[in-house]
Amino acid sequence: MRTVDIDTPHGPARAHVDRASASRGALVLGHGAGGGVSSRDLQTARDVALSEGLDVVLVEQPYRAAGRRSPAPPAQLDAAWTAVLESLRHRELGGLPLVVGGRSSGARVACRTATATGAVGVLCLAFPLQPPRRASASSAPPSRLPELDEVTVPTLVVQGARDRFGVPPPRPNRTVALVSSDHGLRSDLAGVADAIRGWLPTVLS
Repeated sequence: MRTVDIDTPHGPARAHVDRASASRGALVLGHGAGGGVSSRDLQTARDVALSEGLDVVLVEQPYRAAGRRSPAPPAQLDAAWTAVLESLRHRELGGLPLVVGGRSSGARVACRTATATGAVGVLCLAFPLQPPRRASASSAPPSRLPELDEVTVPTLVVQGARDRFGVPPPRPNRTVALVSSDHGLRSDLAGVADAIRGWLPTVLS
């Protein structure tokens, strides 16, 4: 693994780059809002992609690279992510086709920026579809489904059947794979791996 710091409009991000033996594409993943790139579902996705001949980059947003846990605003996350992908495309990953994605908040960022980054596919791990209503709130927060619906390239959503954020519906370009877990996806990593392994070759064929 090679670690690279990449300048963005909101401070340096950190990219952890693993190269496959014969690269036919690349998978670039971001972390959840309060977590990091060591989460078990991200590591599972990394291992599957490497075994399928894809380079893998796990990206730490600038706020996490600086040691903070509170996430930056969405516009800053999107700008930093886009800058990282632009740098990777011209340096570490050359002209490889890019599948982008992430866990929870990282999946949202990848969806919102899929067109800007030129992605050929999007992998969403535990997409946070509908935030739970707070006890003091008079109505539920808005659904994030429009962020998913804006993605026009093939998309895989790996979602826990017991996810408290709910489960998005499938669409012609969106596959939804349910695994026996909650939002953390930790209790069915084999199911996570199987879903990714079955989908990735269809994107890069």
